[in-house]
Amino acid sequence: MKIQKFEDILAWQKAQNLAISIYSSFRNLKDFSFKDQICRATVSI
Repeated sequence: MKIQKFEDILAWQKAQNLAISIYSSFRNLKDFSFKDQICRATVSI
């Protein structure tokens, strides 16, 4: 399997799925500073 773009990397695909999962889990959280910190950390992955 040849990787031609970064979206083909399995680790990137799993990180995207994790980010989507975390964003949807924390969607209704009222502690905005904690939510922001978690979401920023997710993007760093």
